[in-house]
Amino acid sequence: MRKEDIVDKSLYYSFLLVIFTGLIFGCKDSKKESEDNEKIPSVSVAYPFRDSVILTDNYSGMLSAHLEVDIMARVDGILKIHVPSGSRVSRGQLLYSIENSKYHDAVREAEASLATAKSSFAYYTRQFDAMQKAYESRAVSEIELLQTKNNLEASEASIRSNEAILENAKTIEGYTYITAPFDGVISLQDYDNGAYINGETNPVKLNTIYNDDTMYVYISVDEKSYSGFQDYMKENPDNPISLKIGDENNAENNYEGKINYVAPQFNRETATVTLRFDIDNKGKELKSGMFANVRLPVSKETESVLIKAASIGTDKNGDYVYLVDSEDCVVYRPIKAGKLYQDTLRIVTEGLTLEDRYVTEALLKVKDGMKVKPIMKR
Repeated sequence: MRKEDIVDKSLYYSFLLVIFTGLIFGCKDSKKESEDNEKIPSVSVAYPFRDSVILTDNYSGMLSAHLEVDIMARVDGILKIHVPSGSRVSRGQLLYSIENSKYHDAVREAEASLATAKSSFAYYTRQFDAMQKAYESRAVSEIELLQTKNNLEASEASIRSNEAILENAKTIEGYTYITAPFDGVISLQDYDNGAYINGETNPVKLNTIYNDDTMYVYISVDEKSYSGFQDYMKENPDNPISLKIGDENNAENNYEGKINYVAPQFNRETATVTLRFDIDNKGKELKSGMFANVRLPVSKETESVLIKAASIGTDKNGDYVYLVDSEDCVVYRPIKAGKLYQDTLRIVTEGLTLEDRYVTEALLKVKDGMKVKPIMKR
């Protein structure tokens, strides 16, 4: 073989070796770059936005029925229960009766006394008419006439007295029948059927009746918040107020209330004024004694900067958010956060512009200077 051929083959194989080596190292570099890219975490980001907001303060209250009355026994006797505990009743429906024999007898006795008084009055009326005629003919003296007149007036007073006694006896007899004062539901019975009740001297509570078609919520509001609330109501007189009943995390427990009472003065000890709200309870889900959270509108702010509340962290320096800059690196940014809005948003008063991309979640997974893959969220 010629020497020139050997040199050519050597150069050819050297060239192939260089290309192969380059391919190997190129693949390794590409693979390394791909692996590095896979290690960069993805984070959700969003832009702050501007909006007009109604700011609210939260106040705790307790539900009570629109009407709530204790059912009392005001006479003595054996109790008879006509409706079981927890029953829904109608106005005028008989709830209890109490043995009434002695009260019935008292009515009959009063009626008899009244009849006697009326009979006496009729007799003295006739006697006085006769005495007047006799006096005119000088058959009787003036003293005899005056005596007859006194008897007539006394009998008339006796009628009035016995009418009052009869009315009182009938009233007391009426206490032996206890009816519902309004439509509602009764609570647990305080006494069993057949129990002897001593209610004549001191009335005895038998039960409580509730009308819960409408529920009340009372709250106490400080002067500053009340002033802001007044301004809001002037502009929005028909707007309902948002209330949360019971479980804060249950959206189904959101209700709307209408204000129907404002106390005429502030409580000097607490420096608060009492407000009362109506809540429609036609579905009967609400019960007296349940806790309520009233979201009271106290001011309106225009052009507020808003971000997701969950994106804000807090450390020794105060509130902060993580931003993602133009090179997709995380940047720690201190801010001043304002009030919560609609449960999920918070107002930012300082530290952000509408062009800043902020990390919306997983704050514990990022840190200042970290390279990330931002995924834009609305």
